[in-house]
Amino acid sequence: MSEPTMIRRTFLGALSGSLLAAPLAAHAQQAGKVWRIAYLGNSSAALESELVAAFRQGLRDLNYVEGRNIVIEYRWAEGQYDRFPGFVAEAIQSKVDIIVTAGTPAILAAKEGTRTIPIVMAVIGDPIAAGVVPSLARPGGNITGSASMTPEIDGKRLELLKELVPRVSRVAVLWNPANPNNAARLKGMQAAAQALRLTLEPVVGAADSQQLDKGFGAIVAARAEALIMESDRALLAQRARIVDFAAKRRLPALYAYREFVEGGGLASYAPSYPAMFRRAASYVDKILKGAKPADLPVEQPAKFDLVINLKTAKALGLTIPPSLLVRADHVIE
Repeated sequence: MSEPTMIRRTFLGALSGSLLAAPLAAHAQQAGKVWRIAYLGNSSAALESELVAAFRQGLRDLNYVEGRNIVIEYRWAEGQYDRFPGFVAEAIQSKVDIIVTAGTPAILAAKEGTRTIPIVMAVIGDPIAAGVVPSLARPGGNITGSASMTPEIDGKRLELLKELVPRVSRVAVLWNPANPNNAARLKGMQAAAQALRLTLEPVVGAADSQQLDKGFGAIVAARAEALIMESDRALLAQRARIVDFAAKRRLPALYAYREFVEGGGLASYAPSYPAMFRRAASYVDKILKGAKPADLPVEQPAKFDLVINLKTAKALGLTIPPSLLVRADHVIE
């Protein structure tokens, strides 16, 4: 068994064990108290292992130990957003102290389900546009956390794709219409494409596997020269199929998550999501110590990662410009 496989299996075993952990001791700041956190995952324990590990490490750094002074209840949507309202209801029934989740659909479901239990957003696209908070500085209500979107990120991804494939003119877009945050982002991407003299065609909406199959057919029919993907964690759950499709059609693709590149995709540009999930632990700590979510400003990412897979570039017959390699945070050879 390889070392990475052993590490992953060890983590998943620990994760499964934490689901059964029982309160054993008191919290340092409140005698007899064991805090309960509901973690609502968009995909699965395997697909979010790195993110959950970062969140758990952040808690450990702040002296929270699972099974001793904190218990985390994990629920996994497996890319099916309609599960979230039920998850929220279960969390309320369990009388958790905090709900931690990520992504617009999950956070909207949590907001709709409770106005009293604090909700920490590990990551969301644009919480103002989604109607989650009225402002970043003064979120109000029971929700705070981190937002991943900056106005220029989709345009930046298109610029990077143009650098990777200078002669590209027709780019297919893959997005999830079930995510209410994506419609506004798509408009911004269209404007950025015009400035770069790129045509976004076809624009493929895929909320499930069946729609993804139809989308692949539309991309082939339109003879797209490259592919770009909007951020969406349901699509992240389909990453193996998407990367395989791009490889078979020899489509250069720029993704919104580094996991695609680690799985054989060409490149990704995104905030450092593990850093954001680790930061979520700090929000949890502040709230458990008495801070109100309404008074904790929503943060935006300070670090963005460009990841390039040279092996995939070679298979596509692409030569990555040295200037781009120098700017890359991670290069997979």
